[in-house]
Amino acid sequence: MSAGGGAKAIIAAFFANMGIAVAKFLGFLITGSSSMLAESVHSVADSGNQGLLLLGRKRARRVADEAHPFGYGRERFFWSFVVALVLFTLGSLFAIYEGVHKVGHPEPIRSAPVAITILLVAVGLESFSLRTAMTEARELRRGQGLLRFVRTSKNPELPVVVLEDIGALAGLMIALVALLLAWKVDPVFDGYGTIIIGLLLGVIAVLLAVEMKSLLIGESASVEDVAGIRTAIESSPRVTRVIHMRTEHVGPEEILVAAKLAFVADIDLDDLAEAIDDVEARIRAAVPAAQLIYIEPDLYRDDPGHQS
Repeated sequence: MSAGGGAKAIIAAFFANMGIAVAKFLGFLITGSSSMLAESVHSVADSGNQGLLLLGRKRARRVADEAHPFGYGRERFFWSFVVALVLFTLGSLFAIYEGVHKVGHPEPIRSAPVAITILLVAVGLESFSLRTAMTEARELRRGQGLLRFVRTSKNPELPVVVLEDIGALAGLMIALVALLLAWKVDPVFDGYGTIIIGLLLGVIAVLLAVEMKSLLIGESASVEDVAGIRTAIESSPRVTRVIHMRTEHVGPEEILVAAKLAFVADIDLDDLAEAIDDVEARIRAAVPAAQLIYIEPDLYRDDPGHQS
């Protein structure tokens, strides 16, 4: 996927969440429902999150310099990690706090039909945002299940937007049920619903934080890309063995490849340089994201310590 992949999903989610946040907050002012207030804060946080994701994409496009010779691609991982923290603090902790308060001091729901209408409109807008994100993610998923996609994707924004949208839809349904129960049965259900929404957001935030932390520390290329790189190297007629190879994502679409290779015997310096250039060209043709390639020629010895 190109560097622009995912931008459409982020923009769609931003405008959807802005509209939803305004509608939910009006619903809170009319009804006094803490579930509506929690969902309002959730949508405001989501809107801010999309802004942070777009900021990360912009900053990641800066050219490499002396301080960052491999470029700024990891900025996208960093801002996605910040999004997970914002979702946890502004979304999860606030909702849990507000829910506990409402359970201890329940208040009757005012104008419940208005709140229900607002929630149903929000469900429609959030469904549109999720559909856009899932369409954008389809190319990257390659038939993978959603959880595996979140855990293995090197694109940080799409998993964030998809999980945010799924969490938002689930939160809306919880708020709708809680509101109906608070209206028809007991106002305390509004507080319970708010707590459940907070716990749901907390789970999503922790999952995202764990995955983004892994990308920030440095993840290898996917199994498919590693296999493609190795096959490309071994296809060179002047390479006799891959002694060892390491890969690492320095950005969502940028892979660093470092390989120690054994070449045919008695190869002279000019031919060796040409052979290395050929290997690099084969790697880039097989895996275009492999933009930074370092090849070290060596003699293969049956000594693991020498090969490291």
